[in-house]
Amino acid sequence: MTLTHPAYEQLRQVTPSAAVVLADNPSGMTLQGTNTWLLRAPGSSEYVLVDPGPKDRKHTEALVRETGGNIALTIVTHHHADHTGGISRLVKETGTPVRAVDPQFLHGTDQVLTDGEVIEAAGLRITVLATPGHTEDSISLLIDGPDGERALLTGDTVLGTGTTVLESRDDALADYLTSLKRLAEAAPGRHLLPAHGPDHADAEPVITYYIKHREERLQQVRDALEKLGPKAKALQIVAVVYADVDKRLWPAAHSSVKAQLAYIRSHG
Repeated sequence: MTLTHPAYEQLRQVTPSAAVVLADNPSGMTLQGTNTWLLRAPGSSEYVLVDPGPKDRKHTEALVRETGGNIALTIVTHHHADHTGGISRLVKETGTPVRAVDPQFLHGTDQVLTDGEVIEAAGLRITVLATPGHTEDSISLLIDGPDGERALLTGDTVLGTGTTVLESRDDALADYLTSLKRLAEAAPGRHLLPAHGPDHADAEPVITYYIKHREERLQQVRDALEKLGPKAKALQIVAVVYADVDKRLWPAAHSSVKAQLAYIRSHG
């Protein structure tokens, strides 16, 4: 039987070089849960693992089982606990080196990930793209495999369904729009591998939607400012723009609106 998303703690093959194990940590923020990606070219004896997932013994055990502990490298897309909580146990069980933008997550190396860096491992060519916005340390990965196989792994920068939350820092939206532009340029012909939600065979229309959505949200915030006055607070705008959204998600929306307000007030 062919597995479909969501398939908790089971290996689901997505492309010839990419498989996923979904952590059983669903929530309003994680959607169905956190996707841990296992990357290797057909015939390779080792894996590159992306995002160990939450601190959850069952999830780590599934990763060790499915890789046989043969992990050449673990990559972290950003610092949030639902992606990094499982690092310590994974390192203990497999000895995998871990690389990230944030040095606090490094294991077995002192080299942080850098924009444009190319990693050759598990029979694959993996290019690191800095894609801040969701967090300042967010990265995406261009994955090029044998026989022309191409994928785009986006962490939380682009999800498999819905849209992502931005940091509330002043430059977050400007950074994020730049990140989406970079991803749009890289997307044609690539399979989308997100950290939450289902994968997509074609990344391009998903990223095009993301750009359109951000433009629409910006206009909605501008309209709310016209209605509420230029000194309106972020939470007042959330109540207008996100009136149809579950209020339990308003704290996340509040972060994004703060980023949007900072962008509008500095860019117009």
